[in-house]
Amino acid sequence: MQSSDIGARERGKIWHRRPSPLVADGVIVNVTHSVVGYHSKTIRFLHVAFDAAGEAFLAGDHQGNIYLFDLSRNSFKLVQRTGQACTALAFNLRRKTEYLVALADYSVKCFDTDTKELVSWMRGHESAVSSISVHGSGRYAITTSSDAAQLWDLDTFQRKRKLNVHLSVGIQKVYFLPLSNTIISCFRDDSIFAWESDTLHCKYQLPVPEDESRITYRAFAVTRDGQSLVAGGKSNFLHLWCLNARQLQRIIQMPPKVRTVRHLEFLPNSFDGGSSQVIGVLSQDGIMRFINVQTCKLLFDIGSLDNGINTVAISQNGHYIAAVLEDGSLNIYSVKALSQELNKPPPPLVKVVADSKKTKDSKNQNGVSGLKMRVTSGRVARPLGGKSAGKKIQTRVLKPSGSIMEDKENVLPAGLNKKRLQALLKEFGEYPEKYRMFIWRSLLQLPENHAAFSSLTDKGTHAAYLGIHERYPIKSRKLLRVLQRVLSAMAHWSAIFAEVSYLPLLAFPFVKLFQNNQLIGFEVVATIIISWCQHWFEYFPNPPINILSVVENILAHHDKELLQHLVKYNITSQLYAWPLMETLFSEVLTREEWLKLFDNVFSNHPSFLLVAVAAYLICSRTPLLQCNIKGDLEHFFHHRNNLDLSAVIKEAYHLMDTTPEDINPKRMLDDFVPLTKGQYPIFNKYPKFVVNYQTKEREKIWHEELDYLKERQLAHGLQAESVKRQAENAAWYRQQQLLQEAEEQRRKILLEEEQKLVEQRVRLAAMKRELKVKELQVLDAAHKRFLKHQQEQQKSELRRLDDEIDRKVALRSKETAALIQDIEVRNMELDMQKKIFEQQLAKDQETVMRGVKGHLDTNWIKADVEEQKFKRVLEMDQDPNVEDYKNNEEELATADQLSAAVGWQAQMLHKQRVYNLDQKKCQTQLAHLASESRERETKLLQMTKEVEGKRWDEVVGRHVQPKASQQERAAAEAQRPPLLLDEMSRAAEHDGDLHKNLFEGLCHTSTKYPTKQRRDPLQGSGEENPGSLCLNNVSLDSSVQLSLDRGRADLESKERELMTGIQELRQKLTTRARQRYSTSSLADEMIYTHY
Repeated sequence: MQSSDIGARERGKIWHRRPSPLVADGVIVNVTHSVVGYHSKTIRFLHVAFDAAGEAFLAGDHQGNIYLFDLSRNSFKLVQRTGQACTALAFNLRRKTEYLVALADYSVKCFDTDTKELVSWMRGHESAVSSISVHGSGRYAITTSSDAAQLWDLDTFQRKRKLNVHLSVGIQKVYFLPLSNTIISCFRDDSIFAWESDTLHCKYQLPVPEDESRITYRAFAVTRDGQSLVAGGKSNFLHLWCLNARQLQRIIQMPPKVRTVRHLEFLPNSFDGGSSQVIGVLSQDGIMRFINVQTCKLLFDIGSLDNGINTVAISQNGHYIAAVLEDGSLNIYSVKALSQELNKPPPPLVKVVADSKKTKDSKNQNGVSGLKMRVTSGRVARPLGGKSAGKKIQTRVLKPSGSIMEDKENVLPAGLNKKRLQALLKEFGEYPEKYRMFIWRSLLQLPENHAAFSSLTDKGTHAAYLGIHERYPIKSRKLLRVLQRVLSAMAHWSAIFAEVSYLPLLAFPFVKLFQNNQLIGFEVVATIIISWCQHWFEYFPNPPINILSVVENILAHHDKELLQHLVKYNITSQLYAWPLMETLFSEVLTREEWLKLFDNVFSNHPSFLLVAVAAYLICSRTPLLQCNIKGDLEHFFHHRNNLDLSAVIKEAYHLMDTTPEDINPKRMLDDFVPLTKGQYPIFNKYPKFVVNYQTKEREKIWHEELDYLKERQLAHGLQAESVKRQAENAAWYRQQQLLQEAEEQRRKILLEEEQKLVEQRVRLAAMKRELKVKELQVLDAAHKRFLKHQQEQQKSELRRLDDEIDRKVALRSKETAALIQDIEVRNMELDMQKKIFEQQLAKDQETVMRGVKGHLDTNWIKADVEEQKFKRVLEMDQDPNVEDYKNNEEELATADQLSAAVGWQAQMLHKQRVYNLDQKKCQTQLAHLASESRERETKLLQMTKEVEGKRWDEVVGRHVQPKASQQERAAAEAQRPPLLLDEMSRAAEHDGDLHKNLFEGLCHTSTKYPTKQRRDPLQGSGEENPGSLCLNNVSLDSSVQLSLDRGRADLESKERELMTGIQELRQKLTTRARQRYSTSSLADEMIYTHY
C-alpha cells in the first residue's frame, strides 16, 4: 500500500509508482494531509464526492480546503479554501467543472474547479446541511438538514421549494430517485414519502413496518434504476423495499458484529442494467461490508477495527471507492482488486443462505418475519492491522455452524487463538496497547446483548446507588453517571449486587476503561464476577473465607515464614488478601501495571487471580517482614508500593506450576464460562435468606427513613419558612437600606450630573455667545455693507427726490405766479366793479341828497316858531340812528372783508388741494383741510345770510320808526296852531314820500346784488357792505372812500400772509415726507438686522 502526504503542496501526484491491481486489501493509496513541520499532526478529511464520470473526486478537510483528485491522470490540486469545515459535497452538476459544498455556517456555495471562483452562494438553512442530492439532469439539487429540505434551481441558483417539518419528527434524508422525477423523503419516524419533483404532489407513501420489525432508519440507498430501496438503522437488519410494488420485499440480517448501520451505498456494475445487486454496509465498528442483496452473501469488506471508516463514496463507474478513515486520512480502494477473489471457484465449505421460512422459529412468526434472511460468508473479514502493508493477509473459510472443534478452549471469536495469545503474552509480558481491548473482548467472549442490557438500564437508577456520588466523589461527572448506570444494571441483574459494598471498587477500573461503551463495561464486570469471583458470595455479607483460605494455604506452602509473621501480629487473610481481591489490585498498581496484570488474568484460568494475590504477598515479603504494626500493614495493602509487577507475574506462573493439586485453586474453581448470548445467566450463588433479610431490613429502614425524612422535611420546611421569613424581613430591611443608600447615591450623582450639566450649559452658553458674537460680527459686517449700499441707494434716491422736489417747487412757483396773476386780474376786476358800484352809489346818493335837501327846505319853512325844538327833536331822532347805522355798517364791512378773505383763502386751499392730489401721503390732511374750508364757507354763508336778515330787519325797523315819529309829530301838530299844522303835514307827506322811495331803493338793491352774491360769494360779500354804508351816509363820502382803501390794503396784506402760509405749508410737507421716508428706511434696516 502506497502512502502519499499532501503537506503544503497545492498540486502534485497522488502516487509515485503505478499501483498493482492485485493488492490484497484493495488499497491503491493512502492519502494524508499533515501539518507543515509537524508530521504527527494531520488535517482530517471529512467528506468525499465523485464526479459523474467516476474518474475524479473532491475531498474536503476540516479547515475548509477542497482538493480535486484525478485518478485517471494521477494528479491532485487545491481548488478552493473556504475557511470553514464542509458538511457535504456534490460533484455531479450539469456544468462539469462546478461543484456544491455545504459549509459549517449552514450555507451552500457553488465553486468552479478551473477558475476557482465563487459561482453562487445559497442560504436558507438554520442547521448544518447533512446531504446534497443532484438530479440526473444536473439542473436541480436538494439540500437536507435536520429541520428542512430545500429544492434549488442550479441554473438561476434560486430556491424553488422548501420542506419544513416539526422538530419532533426530523428529516433523515431527501434525495432524487435515479432516472425519474421523483423525490424520496425519509423521516425519523421511519416514514418514507415519494413526491413529484415538478408539482411536489405526494405520489405514494411506503407502509411503516410493524413494531417488531422497525429498526429506526438512519441510512438509505437506491439502485441506479430506481426500482429498489434499502434502509438500515439501529440494528443489524436491512429492509429491502420494492418501489414499484411499494412494499417490503426482504429483511436482511447482517452478522452479529453489526449493531448499527451508519451508511449504505450500492456498488455499480456495468452489466447489471442499473439493478445493482451489491450493497456496501458501513456499521458502527468502522468496517464496510459488501453483500449481495439477492444471495445474501458477504462478498468482501474494507476497513479495520483499529482505524475504522467514517464515510465512503463510490464512483459512478464502480471502479473506485474513496473512504475517509477515523484518523482523518483518505484510502482509495480498487473495486477490481477487492472483487478478484469473487471470480475464483467458491471454497468447499460455504454456508448456504437459509430462508427463514424453513426454520422452525419462522413457523410462529408473521408474514414480515418470513422475509428475513441471514447473511453468510465464504471468507473471513480482513485482519485488524489494516495498515500493515507488506504483510500477508490471512484468511480462513467459515466452517458450518454444526461442526464442533476439538480444541474448543483455544478457539476465540474473530479468528484468534488463545494458545497463540498466551505465547505472545509470555514473550512480551503484555498485549499491544492498540489491540488490548479487542483481545480482551475476544478472550472474555462477550455476547454484547444489547436488548438485555437495554432492558436493565431502562429500569433506571437502582435505589442502592442513588447516593453513590456521596460515597465516591468522582471528579468526572460523565464517569460517575456511567458507573452509576453500570452498577444499577448489576443490581437489577441480581439482587445481591445491590448489597455488595465493594462492587463499586471492583467495577470502577473496567467502567473507566470502557466508559465510552457501557455495554462492554457491564459485560466485562459480569464475566469477572461469574468466572473470577466464584464462591465469593457464599458467606455474604462476610468476606469469602473459603477463597481466602485458598490464598492462605498457597502462602503457607510457599512462604511459611511470612505467614507466621502475619499471624504473629494478628494479621489475617481479611487484612492482607481481601483488600487486593475486592479492588482487583486497582489500589496498589498503576494503570499500566494493572492492564499488564489483567492481560495475564484474562489469558489464564480463573484461579490465576488468587495465585497472583499470593505472588504479590511473596514478592513483598521483605517490607512485610519488617512491619510489626497492624496499621502499617493495612496501609501497605491499600496504597501503591515499589514493586516489580513482572516479578509478580513470573512468581504467579511459578506458583501455578508448583502448587500441589490438593491446595491448587484450579481444583476449587471451575473453568472460564462466558456470558450466555441473548439473555444474561441467572446469578444466585449467594445466601438468599441473608440478602432477602437485608433487603427487607433495608426496605424497612428505607420506609422508616422516608417517614423520618418526611417529618424532617416538614420540620425543615417550617424552619425554612421561618428562616425564609426572617431572611425576607432582613432582606427587605437590607433592601430598604440599600434603596436609601442607592437613592442618596443617585441624588449625589444627580447633583453632580446637574452641576456638570450646569457647567456644560455655561460652557455651551459661552460657546453660543462666542458664536453669536461671531455671527453678529459677520452680520454687522454684512449689515454695514448693506447699510453702505443702502445709504448709497438712499443718497441716489434723495438726489432723485431733491430733483423731483425742485422740479415740483419750480412748477408750483410757476403755478403760484400764475395764480397770483389771476388774483391780480381778479382784483382789477373787483376794482372795476367797485368803481362801477361807487358810481352807482354816487348817483343814488345824489338823488337821495336832492330829496333830503328838499325835505330840509320844507321843514325849515314850516318850522319857524318851534325851529329849535324841531331841530332838537330831529337831532335826537337822527343822531342815534346815524350812529347805529355807522356801527352796523362798520361791522358789516368788517364781516364782509373777513368773509372775502376767508373765501379767498378757502379758494386758494381748494386749488392747492386739487393741485396736490398726486401726493398720496398728504391726501388725507389736504382732504381734511378742504372739508374744514367747506364747513367754514358754509358757516360764513350762513352768517352772511344771518347778517343780511338782521340788516333787513334793521331796515324794516328803521322804516317803522319814522312812521312812529310821524305820528308823534302829527299829534303834536294837532296841538299847534293851524299854520304850523299845515306846514308840518306837508313836511310829513314829503318825509313819507322820501321813506317810501328809500324803501323801494333798498328793495331794489336787495333784489339786485344778492343774485351776484349767490353767484360768487367771494365777490358779493365785498360789494354789498359799502353800498349799505353809502346808503345811510349822507355827508360822509370821505369816510366811505377811506374804508374802501383800507379794505384793499387789508386784502393785499392777507394775500401776502396767505402766500407766506402756503410756502411754509409746502416746506412742512416736504420735511414731513423726508422724515417719513427716513423712518421707514430705518425700520426696514432694523428688521433686516433682527433677522
